[in-house]
Amino acid sequence: MESKIYDVIIKELVSHGDERGFFREIVRCTDDVFKDAKFGQLSHSHMIKNTVKAWHYHNIQFDFWYIPTGLVKVILYDDREESPTYRVHQEFTVGDTLTYPEAKALCIRIPTGVLHSCKVLSESADLFYITSETYNPQDEGRYPYNNSPYKYDWGENVIVVPNDTKRTIPSNERKKIKI
Repeated sequence: MESKIYDVIIKELVSHGDERGFFREIVRCTDDVFKDAKFGQLSHSHMIKNTVKAWHYHNIQFDFWYIPTGLVKVILYDDREESPTYRVHQEFTVGDTLTYPEAKALCIRIPTGVLHSCKVLSESADLFYITSETYNPQDEGRYPYNNSPYKYDWGENVIVVPNDTKRTIPSNERKKIKI
């Protein structure tokens, strides 16, 4: 699967199943998804239906998202003026492919400057994500979920936390992409 956004890398995951279940390799340090990035932290977010996490971005940190359970809509928006895909958006429906045939099993690399968001479509879902740096609040930027450069209709009865209703600007300088 190709990404429409420059430097976003999509790794389609392969499952090897038998009567016990399946085995699925998520990432290797030698994968293209890790080019120009390092390992900083592994985190897990458990979310309930209609949870919206939006819009986040980073100036230094890359994110690598994998959703093993549930069904989640992931939306990316390229907010990097120097990017050849500036203002391009892309959506993915990801999650548990056994329960939700419409889901894709993906690992999504989200580079700096790309706004990322998600909405849980199932009763619950889990997001595992690797970051290229350990958590640094000075590196996290946000737009309110309902007021960002990319207008998205999240639907009714969404669940958001106060942080997803605020605009914050990272205090560190963003690494510009090299094309």
